[in-house]
Amino acid sequence: MKIVIMGAGAIGSLYGALLSQNNDIFLIGRDPHISTIKKHGLKIDGKTKLKLKLNAETSINNVYKPIDLLILTVKSYDTKKAIAQAKPLIDKRTIVLSLQNGLDNIDKIKEVVNPGNIVLGVTTNGALFLEPGAIEHTGKGTTIIGELSGKKTNRINDMANIFNRSKIETSISDNILRDIWIKAIINSSINPLTAFFKCKNGYLLENPILENLTEKICLESTNIAKSKGYNLSYKNMITKTKDVIRNTSNNYSSMLQSHIQGKKSEIEEINGELIDTGNKNNVDTSLNEMLVLSLASLQAS
Repeated sequence: MKIVIMGAGAIGSLYGALLSQNNDIFLIGRDPHISTIKKHGLKIDGKTKLKLKLNAETSINNVYKPIDLLILTVKSYDTKKAIAQAKPLIDKRTIVLSLQNGLDNIDKIKEVVNPGNIVLGVTTNGALFLEPGAIEHTGKGTTIIGELSGKKTNRINDMANIFNRSKIETSISDNILRDIWIKAIINSSINPLTAFFKCKNGYLLENPILENLTEKICLESTNIAKSKGYNLSYKNMITKTKDVIRNTSNNYSSMLQSHIQGKKSEIEEINGELIDTGNKNNVDTSLNEMLVLSLASLQAS
């Protein structure tokens, strides 16, 4: 399968490396990461250890068409720009897979791509950008993919098989939009706190005050999701959230990584979207608002 990955940061590079063992891969990202990969190859340490040469470009201009699969791993705030740039690569048979954080990616992609071409996914794999040309696979997780319709189509089965053959543990969801909301609830409860307190994920359960705050944020975010029509149990959501924290205890969240690197975070696309939904449905959003304001003040300073 010919696959283009838009957003070759830590996660995008990891998926590109794993998929390249059985597929034709093009990474699209930024220099100096891309120029280093072109010159010296991509090195992955941690849970996966690889050193390999990959096709890597800073634009789609040198990617030959047609392609079978476009995987979006860009930050949510870059989705509109990325999908507009990728449009020339997409034809009637091209599948577009969003493997991103955030709640508003699908609407942005639909502005350019026919909904019938779109597949969504979530992952709990953790990756850390070390330096140009090098990343660390910090936590082995699972990937869930699904059709917007919830149907188990031939193409979604084929994609899952391709991912699993590449040692990306993947399952198929019959309600991927619900899974995206579950991921957003978990992210809303973990990422902003780790960014503000500059701690690894695991510290949220080591500190009783932060553990209690994590639970309260999870409750509020779950209530917001329920107002959207998703029948989610708070008890199950806090269990899932704490499981993620334990399984990624040594990880630095993507939001903390963005703050350390002086980059924009995805808090507006996660907690901000939760606030918008809660306000529309008259659900309390005070903790999510506190987190957005806290991160804004942190970035401003």
